[in-house]
Amino acid sequence: MAKQTIPNRIILPEEQIPRQWYNIRADMKDAVPPLLNPGTREPLKEEELYPIFCKALAHQELDDATRFVDIPEEVYACYKTFRPSPLHRAYRLEQLLDTPARIYYKFEGNNTSGSHKLNSAIAQAYYAKAEGMRGLTTETGAGQWGTALAMACAYFHLPLTVYMVKGSYEQKPYRRGIIQTFGAEIIPSPSDTTNVGRAILAEHPTTTGSLGCAISEAVEKAVTTPDTRYVLGSVLNQVLLHQSVIGLEAAAALALVDEYPDIVIGCAGGGSNLGGLAAPFLRDKLTGKAAPRILAVEPASCPSFTRGKYVYDFCDTGKVTPLAKMYTLGSGFIPAANHAGGLRYHGMSPILSKLYHDGWLEAVSYEQTAVFDAATTFAKVEGILPAPESSHAIRGAIDEALKCKESGEAKTILFGLTGTGYFDMMAYEQFLSRTMTDHVPTDEELAENFPED
Repeated sequence: MAKQTIPNRIILPEEQIPRQWYNIRADMKDAVPPLLNPGTREPLKEEELYPIFCKALAHQELDDATRFVDIPEEVYACYKTFRPSPLHRAYRLEQLLDTPARIYYKFEGNNTSGSHKLNSAIAQAYYAKAEGMRGLTTETGAGQWGTALAMACAYFHLPLTVYMVKGSYEQKPYRRGIIQTFGAEIIPSPSDTTNVGRAILAEHPTTTGSLGCAISEAVEKAVTTPDTRYVLGSVLNQVLLHQSVIGLEAAAALALVDEYPDIVIGCAGGGSNLGGLAAPFLRDKLTGKAAPRILAVEPASCPSFTRGKYVYDFCDTGKVTPLAKMYTLGSGFIPAANHAGGLRYHGMSPILSKLYHDGWLEAVSYEQTAVFDAATTFAKVEGILPAPESSHAIRGAIDEALKCKESGEAKTILFGLTGTGYFDMMAYEQFLSRTMTDHVPTDEELAENFPED
């Protein structure tokens, strides 16, 4: 192995935890198309979001002008319990690949939720408590968001109801257990506890569910329960805002060792991790300061970017939420019950969708066996068992590093390790026993659910 002139782990001093979130919309060349009222199909007004979201979050959702938003002191105090998160130089992975590339990863798994989701969960729970809410509802796919929000609600003494995608609920009993440990109620979705859940079960009685189904149930629960609001762990503009702490820290840590990424890679389901990691680098690209490649990696089983349509669509299966212009497979799309976990959402962040549509970022997709091959390779050399979602970014980083080997270019690669995979051992067992299979939807299957242009 070459001499290590850069530490294996670069950790910023506590005083360099960002004190502001960065809103990338303020620097975008063209505005993100507005959300539409599902009834009138007119651009949504802020006050129309108040029955669903807290007022502060509704404002953040529609704010295209404010470049930096102050992080409240109460949120910052919680951040200090697990931030700044470490930036790792993947020396052993570089050696294994025999690549001239320099590979870095920002590790967000150093908290009990095991993922980056806590960054936004704390913020959303804080705003709900500050506005006098007496409860929150949400959905969760693989369980990372549900765990993070359960933790955040415990911090601020807020009751929480979590609708968990039924396929993940059955695959991950220990993830259910940790959500319950923090005091939240958890319900497999679709369920018979809501009107929309009962309707979905009547039409698809054996369905394993989807994030779109779970969102519908959580929204219905929120709007029919006094002093209760709904919160979402990805996709929304406000969530990408909160997650910008990842990228801001990563940029500051790389600057300490005089590095800047040629390629920034993130897994992409709804967009929170990728958007958060890439935020300051996209700013540099939009403002002409630098020209890094931004690469989204998604599952071939749920290929919103690479095979979706850029149209207005509902954010949920029950069609009760506002419509967003995004890359989507259709709100009725039910993904295969594989182990892509939290990446099985039918659509993509409106911010990232607009940037992708305008050519500011790229996207690739992988089948899950290729992803788990990368995950096990990474675990063996770097000593961290990655979550299935994160492993998509690892697959992308490995392939880009191998391209550098072929070309001889010593590029700097940064990817997001969004969380750990210790609650995903069923998936690892299937991969290691060679019983894991790949499912890629056909063009005909996708066409069944595409919304009209």
